Amino acid sequence: MVATDPAPNCSKCPRLKSFRKQAQKKYPDFFNAPVPNWAAARPRVMVVGMAPGMKGANRTGRPFTGDFAGDLLFQTLIRQGFAAGTYGHDAQDGLSLIDCAIVNVVRCVPPQNKPTAQEVNNCRRYLQATLKHFSEVEVFVTLGGIAHNAFLSCFDVRKRDYPFGHGIKHELPTGQRLLASYHCSRYNVNTNVLTPEMFDEIFRRARQLLSD
Repeated sequence: MVATDPAPNCSKCPRLKSFRKQAQKKYPDFFNAPVPNWAAARPRVMVVGMAPGMKGANRTGRPFTGDFAGDLLFQTLIRQGFAAGTYGHDAQDGLSLIDCAIVNVVRCVPPQNKPTAQEVNNCRRYLQATLKHFSEVEVFVTLGGIAHNAFLSCFDVRKRDYPFGHGIKHELPTGQRLLASYHCSRYNVNTNVLTPEMFDEIFRRARQLLSD
């Protein structure tokens, strides 16, 4: 059985391993390892991101925790009832997820925040194992085109039949639903590609789909 998370010393991607080693020397107090999934006990919504940020999840060891993308994501999840508590940019902040899981398609921080296609492929086994483990998930939210296409690679579908676009909804062969969203990155928000209102609407719709 494939584990849902890579081993802390995973070496499947030489470039990412080398970059991780550099980070360990530069930031010895950071997590600096493949970032594991974070999930409620029985999640019904799964947020699928791309990869850890250097001073976000790579620092804290929790997906999206510690950087701008996490600020918007967790504020949104709290507003929409998928998280509770206070987000404090730290894995020990006491924040909890409700009905929700957060995963990345690539578990190690990549240089320039850009994983290669091979690195995405190398990590797919963990995403596949995660999807199997959390089989009760009803709605997936993919953040950005890379995460969207990597997620679709876990299903026997033609990607062109499931195009990426903000707010587009798809039904998967499993009967589960997929909502695509622009990534909650600083760039997207600063350029108004994604607004907090647009992001709220994605998770309002996810909530509505749970009751359909």
